[in-house]
Amino acid sequence: IAVPSVYAVSEDGMEYLQEALGDTVLFDCIDKIRSESGDAELMKYGVLRRTVRALADLQFMGGKVLDFEVCYPVKEFGPRQIDFDLNYFKYCFLKATGLNFDEQKLQDDFESLKSRLLDCEYMGFLMRDCQARNVMIKDEKPYFIDFQGGHRGPVYYDLASFLWQARAEYPSGLKAELLDEYLDAAKHYVKIDRAAFQEKLQYFVLFRTLQVLGCYGFRGYYEQKSFFAGSVPYAMANVRELLSDGPAEQ
Repeated sequence: IAVPSVYAVSEDGMEYLQEALGDTVLFDCIDKIRSESGDAELMKYGVLRRTVRALADLQFMGGKVLDFEVCYPVKEFGPRQIDFDLNYFKYCFLKATGLNFDEQKLQDDFESLKSRLLDCEYMGFLMRDCQARNVMIKDEKPYFIDFQGGHRGPVYYDLASFLWQARAEYPSGLKAELLDEYLDAAKHYVKIDRAAFQEKLQYFVLFRTLQVLGCYGFRGYYEQKSFFAGSVPYAMANVRELLSDGPAEQ
C-alpha cells in the first residue's frame, strides 16, 4: 500500500520512526507541468494514473487489514458526518454569501442527498482528504499522507475528492481517463458495474464540493485567509459542471 513505512515504535506507543518521502508534492508537479507545457502534457503524466490505481489498493486492501475500531474520531462514515459537512456548507458558506434561499427546501435536498450517500455498495478505507497536496512523490511513485482522520467508508468519496479537487482543475477528458484507471484497478478487489458506479460518484462529487465550499467560506470569509477565498471560484466551476452533466435529480 502506497503509504510511508513505519520502521520502529517505542514501547509506550508515543514515538515512532517513519520513512522520509522528501518534499515533492503531487500538486506542485501538476502545477509545474501545466505552467510549462499546458494540459496536453498533463494528460500524459503517468504519475496521476499510478496515483488513482494506488488509491484503489489503499481503499480495498487497506480496508481488509485495518482494525477500524482504532480509528479516531469515528470508526465509520455515517449520517452524523454527512450532517456535519452539509451544515458546514450552509452556515459557513451559503449564509455568509447573503443570498436568500428557502431553508426548508434546502433541508429536504440535504435529506435526499444523505439517503443516496448512505446507500453504498463499495466500502473500504476512507482517507477523507484525498487530494494532490496529500500525495508525496518519491522516485516517480505516489505515497499518500495525512490520513490520520480516516475510517471505514464509501470509496467514492476519496475518488471524488481527488479527481474534482478544485484548484487542480483536471480537464474533463483527463478525469474520465483517471476514472477508468481507478475502476480497472478496483476490479481486482470487487465486481463493479461501471455505469452505476459513475452515477453514484456524481452525488459524492456534489457532497465533497459542498464540504469544500464550507471550508473555503470558514477559512476565507471568517478567518480572512485570502488563499481560501480565492479558491471559491474553482469550487463553483465544479458545481456548474455538475449541474450541466450530473444526475437528473438536482
